[in-house]
Amino acid sequence: MPEVKQQKIMVLLSLTPNDKNVILNGIRLAEIFKKELCLCNLSKKEKQENEKIKIQVANYISPIKNELPSLKVSSLILSEAALILPEKLSDDYEAILVLAAASDFRKHSKSLTESSIPFLFVNEDRDQIPDYKKLILPMDWRSESSDSALWGANFGRFNRSGIVIVAANDSAKAEQNLVAKNVTLTRKLYRKLNIEHKVFKGSNSSFNNAFEALELAKTSGSDLMILLGSSHITPLDWLVGLPEKKILKQAGNLPILIVNPRKDNYILCD
Repeated sequence: MPEVKQQKIMVLLSLTPNDKNVILNGIRLAEIFKKELCLCNLSKKEKQENEKIKIQVANYISPIKNELPSLKVSSLILSEAALILPEKLSDDYEAILVLAAASDFRKHSKSLTESSIPFLFVNEDRDQIPDYKKLILPMDWRSESSDSALWGANFGRFNRSGIVIVAANDSAKAEQNLVAKNVTLTRKLYRKLNIEHKVFKGSNSSFNNAFEALELAKTSGSDLMILLGSSHITPLDWLVGLPEKKILKQAGNLPILIVNPRKDNYILCD
């Protein structure tokens, strides 16, 4: 009988001191969602170098197993191209969430745009690991907002997190109605799951709603923002920088979970 694969929290390693806090965040989330923790290195090095990498990753895993013997931990070394990586992680290895250092966003940005699983970027210099209890959820007129709302529900169910929905304030009636519909559906879901939440009506349009939500998150002591990524990406976006990159640059210590609206998202299993 084939072995049933377990969904994984995947941590992308840089094999530098930056890995420490990313791994600690991965441990926290693996415990919250009761998933396997997998430490993954992306390598195109020769076989001999890969053996050294395996030893380094094993040295990362050893103290985790000693301190948390009940946590399932594994490792992975891959050489896939950025555009293929997300499908490999999700389809072959059952990844449900990917963690990386915020400073590595540029390296992973193309993977993110092809990903059916969200990427969580954390400040690798932050000493304190967040509890992921106070969430900010910007909400605009896009129908894919249901995907980011669902990840809010995941944290609410598994971690008893409270969520502040920051609703965009568009001037056009059509967009206003779409925002209102998204907020209504999200609140209905959260009430059904008994998740603590409230709505903050923003003053900015859907275009700038995420930046307003970021400021609220920073001033209110929130410890996670769930961001719906870019729906349309042009060559100019790659040249001047995606809005996600600008958000991360301003986020400071705040972890940013980016949900890709360009792909159907995988569902977190109980």
